[in-house]
Amino acid sequence: MIKILFVCHGNICRSPMAEFVLKDMVKKSGKEKEFYIASAATSTEEIGNPVHHGTRNKLESVGISTKGKYAVQLRKEDYDNYDYLIGMDDWNIRNMLRITGGDPDHKIYRLLEFAGRDGEIADPWYTGDFDAT
Repeated sequence: MIKILFVCHGNICRSPMAEFVLKDMVKKSGKEKEFYIASAATSTEEIGNPVHHGTRNKLESVGISTKGKYAVQLRKEDYDNYDYLIGMDDWNIRNMLRITGGDPDHKIYRLLEFAGRDGEIADPWYTGDFDAT
């Protein structure tokens, strides 16, 4: 089983969006049993809060539910429990490295690396643009 953890600052916008989009893609491909997909925050600001209404509304508009998801924080032991820890921007990556104690097994990536692009996923908490995210 491939275990993937998406990470952003608060775990209410970008990382749950990535989590639920990938879960939907995996489900539609019939490969649900091959993946474990989750998301977490680098900060404690939103812990226990539901997915932001902007992300929730955007995903619901394409038939994807985020029901039952509440923000959790990345923990040091997550490094050992996941195959891929995927951050949205360089600030996330710095905080992920701080929390996990480094990346000796090269498990930490920025999301756009998987699209062959060098860049960051803008935080819609600040931009208000959930479509772009």
